Amino acid sequence: MPLMIESYDSLPYIDAPPTTSERAAIEALIIAELGPTDTSTPHPQLPTLPSLNFTPLTQAELDRVSAQIPLTAIDLSRYEAPSPSDTSDSAAQRQALQTAYTLAGHLSIRHKNLALLEQFGKNAWVIHCSQLEEILRGLERELAEMQAETEAVNRARKAAQEGVRAQLEGLEAAWREGVGRIVEVELAVEGLRRKIRGLN
Repeated sequence: MPLMIESYDSLPYIDAPPTTSERAAIEALIIAELGPTDTSTPHPQLPTLPSLNFTPLTQAELDRVSAQIPLTAIDLSRYEAPSPSDTSDSAAQRQALQTAYTLAGHLSIRHKNLALLEQFGKNAWVIHCSQLEEILRGLERELAEMQAETEAVNRARKAAQEGVRAQLEGLEAAWREGVGRIVEVELAVEGLRRKIRGLN
């Protein structure tokens, strides 16, 4: 008899799948062993969850999201064309002029960015898409290799289980026969005891 190196809890290629009544009995046994708090309380060996300490800015943002207040992250009013309300106030005119310079600088940079995007954006997009496609092909190759390895392991497992099917069936038949003989011997011993008691 060969030395058994691996031990399996189940032999799915040899054992028949459990029937619905067997599965129900198994699930009933599992539920009977579970305590009332086993499914609701974490295991005592698990570490306790750390307390959440958010920064005030993060907490304010979480409060905003929970209150469903819309986000106003960028103030676009500083990019609007200024118009001083009082034309006689030189400070207001100076402020409006500074705002106009800021707006002009912003529009100039935006115009340059749009020109660069028009000139180089298509090529950058095509290169980016080809890089993403190469990453996708690599992931698909890895997936195919993993599926092939999994299939090879399952084939080897099935071949190993099918190879010892006859041996397992022979051992099971021998076990049943041995158990039957033990029962016959016990019955014979019990019969002899009764005869001995009857003689006494």
